[in-house]
Amino acid sequence: MTLKGILPGRLGFGAAPLGNMFRDIPEAEALATVEAAWADGIRYFDNAPFYGAGLAELRMGEALSSKPRSEYVISTKVGRIILDEIEDVAARDLGEKGDVFKHGRPNRLVNDYSHDATLRSIEDSLKRLKTDRIEIVWVHDVAQDFYGDEWLAVFESARKGAFAALDRLRDEGVIMAWGLGVNRVEPIELLLALQGPRPDGFLLAGRYTLLDHERALQRVMPMVAERNLGIVVGGPYSSGALVGGPNFEYAPATPQILDRVAAIRAIADRHRISMKAAGLQFALANPAVAAVIPGASQPKRIAEDGAALREAVPTEFWHELRQAGLVSREAPLPGGA
Repeated sequence: MTLKGILPGRLGFGAAPLGNMFRDIPEAEALATVEAAWADGIRYFDNAPFYGAGLAELRMGEALSSKPRSEYVISTKVGRIILDEIEDVAARDLGEKGDVFKHGRPNRLVNDYSHDATLRSIEDSLKRLKTDRIEIVWVHDVAQDFYGDEWLAVFESARKGAFAALDRLRDEGVIMAWGLGVNRVEPIELLLALQGPRPDGFLLAGRYTLLDHERALQRVMPMVAERNLGIVVGGPYSSGALVGGPNFEYAPATPQILDRVAAIRAIADRHRISMKAAGLQFALANPAVAAVIPGASQPKRIAEDGAALREAVPTEFWHELRQAGLVSREAPLPGGA
């Protein structure tokens, strides 16, 4: 079964904010946000142990515990074990992600992509999520943004451990699909070039958006489409920068990024288009994209995402973006614009 055949819709829920990403989110607000997503018809929920050292999974498990399990799909990630031990959150080395989850739980994080750690990670996630199965498992962050020059060694560890374990679990029917969950295109290219592992798709965060899509468009999307795999686009608003937030890729947006946002917004305003509609509909226009999973930490954001997906966007808007050089000439656009 293809990734598109597994996912119950093109709009999902990215749970990173539930791990107190950037701010300390009240428990009631976090649970209400998941409830709002359910009420709006969202049935795909993506999570990870990394998000707040298990906090996001705990909250997701509580929020979905009363929902019929047959009606939704969960994905989570492997590569990190969450221990009961407490550590100094400020001392964590999270690569480019810095202190993005400094408001999460202080539990110790252990990076481990081995076979046994992969199985343990899944078991731990099942408990936190209060469920008996996980449909999709992504191997998390085997890339330069987290491991720097050592990323190839980490990737090789995952190849021998996590990839083999997940291939077997998928073939045995324990999970339905697996792939990489990364913020860079290079690990996807490398995995697709390998003989042996057979991923079903990928979660690519922040790399197929209006603000950053050239590399993915040239180096990943064609191979994914040719192999009938699928891409889940995470971070379609580029850590919030596209929709007026201060951050781009987990850090304060540069003047260049802010200028690009302002240029897109000026065209959107002329056509009376919301920036969320522009971001979501751009990502979904690529035939390799199976779903988008914007993150949200407030119920009202869920309503905005749903409305953005349904918003009518004139072809002229896309033409103007292309003429202004704000989208690649090779990027598929909605309606064949």
